[in-house]
Amino acid sequence: MSSSASAAPAAAPLHGTQLVLGTVALSLATFMNVLDSSIANVSIPAIAGDLGVSPSQGTWVITSFAVANAISVPLTGWLTQRFGQVRLFAASVLLFVLASWLCGLAPNIGTLIFFRVLQGLVAGPMIPLSQTLLLASYPRAKAGSAMAMWAMTVLVAPVVGPLLGGWITDNISWPWIFYINVPVGLVAAGITWSIYRKRDPGPRRVPLDFVGLGLLVLWVGALQIMIDKGKELDWFASGQIVTLAVVAGVGFLFFLAWELTEPHPIVDLRLFAKRNFLMATVALSVAYGVFFGNVVLMPLWLQQYMGYTASLAGMALAPVGVFAIMLSPWVGKNIGRIDPRRLATVAFIGFAVVLWMRSRFNVQAEFSDVLIPTLLQGAAMAFFFIPLQAIIFSGLTPDRMPAAAGLSNFVRITAGAFGTSIITTAWESRAVMHHAHLAETVNRSNDAATQTMSQLGVAGFGPEQAMAMVNRLIDQQAYTLAATDLFYLSALLFLVLVSLVWMTRPAKSGAAADAGGAH
Repeated sequence: MSSSASAAPAAAPLHGTQLVLGTVALSLATFMNVLDSSIANVSIPAIAGDLGVSPSQGTWVITSFAVANAISVPLTGWLTQRFGQVRLFAASVLLFVLASWLCGLAPNIGTLIFFRVLQGLVAGPMIPLSQTLLLASYPRAKAGSAMAMWAMTVLVAPVVGPLLGGWITDNISWPWIFYINVPVGLVAAGITWSIYRKRDPGPRRVPLDFVGLGLLVLWVGALQIMIDKGKELDWFASGQIVTLAVVAGVGFLFFLAWELTEPHPIVDLRLFAKRNFLMATVALSVAYGVFFGNVVLMPLWLQQYMGYTASLAGMALAPVGVFAIMLSPWVGKNIGRIDPRRLATVAFIGFAVVLWMRSRFNVQAEFSDVLIPTLLQGAAMAFFFIPLQAIIFSGLTPDRMPAAAGLSNFVRITAGAFGTSIITTAWESRAVMHHAHLAETVNRSNDAATQTMSQLGVAGFGPEQAMAMVNRLIDQQAYTLAATDLFYLSALLFLVLVSLVWMTRPAKSGAAADAGGAH
C-alpha cells in the first residue's frame, strides 16, 4: 500500500454479540484458508489415483495453490485501497467458496489445477484482512486478545488439516475436502458483510503499477515452483531448477529497483525501512519456516519408519493445540503489560527445548515419548505469533496496516514453503549418508549382523529376503538418525533467533496497543 494513502477514519470498536459474531466469522474464514493449504497434502495419493495421474503430477494440486496464494497476498495493500477492506474481504471469501466447489467438481487433473490456481489467487487477501479487521473490532487495550484469536486459528489449522483431510479421504471421498469450505465460507461472508459493511471507507481510484505486478508474478511464481519441485528434480542438478532460480533472482532485483522508485508501488517495500517491521518479520518468518518444516517432518517419519498409521500419527501430533488454545488468551491479555520481546524469547527457547527432546528420539521411542514434546510445543506456540505480530505493527499508522499485514504474511508463507522443502530434502540426504555408514558395518566380521542373518535363515527367509529385512532395519535407523540431526539443528537455530528479537524496539506502551487502532 502506498505510504501516501489517506488514513481511513478509525471505526469504533464492536461490542457484545456483534463482537463475538465478528470474531467467529473472521476466525472461521482464516481457519478455512489456512486449513486448505495443508488439508490436500495427505489426499494427494487418492486424488492422483482417482484422476489417473502419477503422485508427482498430483503434487501440482499443492504447488498451484501455493504459487497463486504467494502472488496475491502482498497485493492486499493495493487491493484494499482500490476496493475497500470489507468489500475485498467478503468478495475474497465468496470467490474462495466458488473456487472450492469447482475444485470438488473437477473431472481431470488439468481442470483441478486451474481451479486451485483460482482458489489461491482469491485466497490471498483473506488472512491479512482478517487480521486488520479483527484488530479494528477490539478497543486498543484489548488488541492483544484480538491477536490471540487470530493466532490460534493460524497455528491450529495446519495441524488439523492433515487429520481432517485423511479422515475425509478415508471415510467419504476426496472432493469433500473442498466441499466442506462451502457452508463455512457462506456463513463467514454473510456475518462479516452484515456487521462490517458500514465500517468500510469504500473504494478509491488508485493507479495500478502494471510493471510491478508483472515482475511480482514472474519472480514469486518462479521461486514457488522452484521450492516445490526442487526436491523432486534433485535441486541444482536439474536445468529446470537452475533456470527458475535465475528467473526468480533477476526478477526480484528488477522488482526491488522498480518498486522503490515507483510513486504508487503495488507493494510498499518502504515498510522494511522500519526497524521493528524488518527485524520482527525476519524473526517470525525464519522461525515459522523451521517450525513448519518440522511439522511436516514428524508425521512423515512416524508413518514411514515408525509404523504409525495416518490416524495414529494424527493422534500423536494433534494435542499440540491443547496448550496453544489454553495459553493464547493469557498472552493476548498481557501483551500490553509485558515486553513482547520477552514473550517471544519464551517461545523460541520453548521450541528449542521441544526440538532438543525430539533430537533424543530413537527407533524404540514410545507413543508417550512422542506425545510429551508435542504438548510442550503447544505452549511455545502460544507465545510465538502474538508478540512478534505486535512488534511488526508497532508504530505503524492505521492506513499502512493492510499493506504491513499483507507483506509480513507473504514473507512468512514463503519462508514456510522454503522450510518444508529444505528440511525434507536435508532429511533424505542425511539418511543416505547414515545408511552408507551403517551398511559398512554389516559384513561377515560383524557378529551381530552374522547372527541376525542366520536367525532369519532359520526362520525360513532366503538370503535375498534376509538382506532385504536387514536393509529395511538400516533404513529405519538411518532416517531416524537423519530426523534427530535436523531436530538438533533446528533447536540451535531457534536459540540464534532470540538475538534477532532483541534487535527490535517496540513502543513502550505495549506494541499491541499500537496495533489497536488498525483500520
